[in-house]
Amino acid sequence: MRDLEGGLGAAVLDDPVGASLSGAHAGLARRHGAAVRYDPEVAGFSGVGVAPGPGAWDDLVELLGSGEFADLFSCPALPPAHWKAEFVLDGHQLVQVEQVRPAAPAGLRVVELGAADVPEMLALVERTRPGPFRPRTRELGTYLGVRDGGGELLAMAGERLRPPGFTEVSAVCTAPEARGRGLAAHLVGELAARIAARGERPFLHAAAGNTGALALYGRLGFVRRADVVFRGFRTP
Repeated sequence: MRDLEGGLGAAVLDDPVGASLSGAHAGLARRHGAAVRYDPEVAGFSGVGVAPGPGAWDDLVELLGSGEFADLFSCPALPPAHWKAEFVLDGHQLVQVEQVRPAAPAGLRVVELGAADVPEMLALVERTRPGPFRPRTRELGTYLGVRDGGGELLAMAGERLRPPGFTEVSAVCTAPEARGRGLAAHLVGELAARIAARGERPFLHAAAGNTGALALYGRLGFVRRADVVFRGFRTP
């Protein structure tokens, strides 16, 4: 995996959750003071910015509630010591610098997924565990899927965070019986092309240990912009 030279999109990509909720996803935001979160039916991410003031963590408790889960995603700021850590996962943030668009898979249908497809999308996520996905997550952007001749959903990928000038590709997953056919590569390439066509740059996040995904994204023109840490805490 190549590293990105320079600070492309540094300000907005250092706080992609906050930047999204202040811009393209403002209509999905819930706020209290310095704290912000997504509508919980859409996504679980919350934040207080990269350099929160002394009252920001209290604001987040008021916003989420006492004893609730706070998914801080890639926020570099740490809450007070009495907050209980739920998980820590090393990861990478990648940005596409070269557009690569693999050929469409032969004999399969690529479709745009809508509200009627949500039960199938949730079932595929349950089988493959690509990351957080909720009943209204598809409202964050375009979601594409691949169906077989019988109409079964075999793979999908979609848009998630939308900081100004960028769109994140997320929820990339393929049913176990359909892997090795290039479905994920095609979907990511197609989404990235659509994002670029509207004048934005595709980016994404991946766990540091997910070497298969990182290799795939490298082949699709993504390079590492930054190392990040995904963290979740329980509010006091």
